[in-house]
Amino acid sequence: MDTKELLKKVRKIEIKTRRLSDHVFGGEYHSTFKGRGMTFSEVRQYQFGDDVRNIDWNVTARYNEPFIKVFEEERELTLMLMVDISGSEFFGTQEQFKNEIVTEIAATLAFSAMQNNDKTGLILFTDEIELYIPPKKGKSHVLRIIRELLEFQPKSNKTDLAKALKFLSNVMKKKAIVFVLSDFIADNYRDTLKIAARKHDVTGIRIYDKAEETIPNLGMVEMQDQETGELLLVNTSSKSVRNQYYSYHRERVDYFTESFTKSGAGALSCRVDESYVKKLLGYFKRR
Repeated sequence: MDTKELLKKVRKIEIKTRRLSDHVFGGEYHSTFKGRGMTFSEVRQYQFGDDVRNIDWNVTARYNEPFIKVFEEERELTLMLMVDISGSEFFGTQEQFKNEIVTEIAATLAFSAMQNNDKTGLILFTDEIELYIPPKKGKSHVLRIIRELLEFQPKSNKTDLAKALKFLSNVMKKKAIVFVLSDFIADNYRDTLKIAARKHDVTGIRIYDKAEETIPNLGMVEMQDQETGELLLVNTSSKSVRNQYYSYHRERVDYFTESFTKSGAGALSCRVDESYVKKLLGYFKRR
């Protein structure tokens, strides 16, 4: 992708997702994810209706009239986006690939965080940590994250979610809001997820395509595993083959849902042809 085309794509995503974060998600994001508590701001004269528990008795005694302490929410938070860029993300039978939807969701969340003056960081992973961008504030930083989501070329096509979660726990010492965006065609990550969820506010967003749920009866079909590159001749007319595929898919979905739920983390699934706006808003409101 040349520079001109990349900048055009970045601008297109910025316009779409910035509008969403400004008009739709900004308030929901703010009310869903709270700051670390209340911090002292100032002292002012007592007014009718103020909470008497906030009276500053030292200042009141000095001036011989009531003064209260004013507190405000310590708002600053850190948003960490963990994005799966393995081979299976570059799949789609509808209008968009899974990775394109992932980029839009990540950009919307990043702009929502920026609107609230929060920091945003990025971890791109396969079965390796492909890229780590430490959390930072500002529009130019968010645009850099979008550029990386659009043009980064991974070294590997495989997936190791456990390794990515372990990396998160190592680099993020303070509590963060973490969104893991993946198709979650993986397993063996439940234990590392539990450790990460104890420390951070974690949400898994599963992006999937309708064609991944079942195999249609098309006779003998050559298929390629997008993570290993292996070519397989599959007899899709066999009912047992189709049932095995469906069972495998359901096992991955159930593992995802149970792992996140039992770890105390949030979970939602979004098909590429569904509105991720409605899905995210519904999730924020449920929280």
